[in-house]
Amino acid sequence: MERIIDFLVEPYRLSATYLIVLEILAASTGILSVYFSRIENILVYPSGLISTGLYVYILNVYELRGDMLINAYFFAMSIYGWINWSRALKGTTSMVSITRTTLKEKMYGILIFAGGILFVYYAYKFFNTKITYITYIDSLNTALFFVAMWYMALKKLENWTLWIAGNIVSVPLYLIKGLGFTAIQYSVFLVLAVMGYIEWRKRMTQANAGLNKIK
Repeated sequence: MERIIDFLVEPYRLSATYLIVLEILAASTGILSVYFSRIENILVYPSGLISTGLYVYILNVYELRGDMLINAYFFAMSIYGWINWSRALKGTTSMVSITRTTLKEKMYGILIFAGGILFVYYAYKFFNTKITYITYIDSLNTALFFVAMWYMALKKLENWTLWIAGNIVSVPLYLIKGLGFTAIQYSVFLVLAVMGYIEWRKRMTQANAGLNKIK
């Protein structure tokens, strides 16, 4: 246990105190954001904006520019998602409903995934980051998150499946990068993503059952 603690703490020994505090705050608001998403609460987006905004700054300081640009994308998608979730349906005050992805949305998802891989790869090249096997894994995982974020903004059930897969990869990835608190955050994300999938599927099933009764 002591070795695990030392492994998590070691990268922070030379870090500025304010950066450690900011990372803890970013990780905490990130966890809150996923929790709010699980219960279908629109606070997912303001808390997500705080988290991703802080990470843009933190990752820039640590010169993890690829991750910084990724969080900048998440920040922008949080604004889009906030607007989309708030959009009232015609003639009602209901928010966008949970649905499964259509074939067209799946195709768009594949295009976003491919574009995400190229974006992250060339972002690393632009910032003269050494290309290693970690870079390739990071590119694939980030592209997965790009699609997940878009699906979440559209309230598609499949967003949780992608978050689960990405979180599994992210935990060891951030440990290797020396961001232990962020790795812990993704461990919590994984648990919440599984719970989110179960909760959203249940709500979607209940909503569909209600519509069938009306028909």
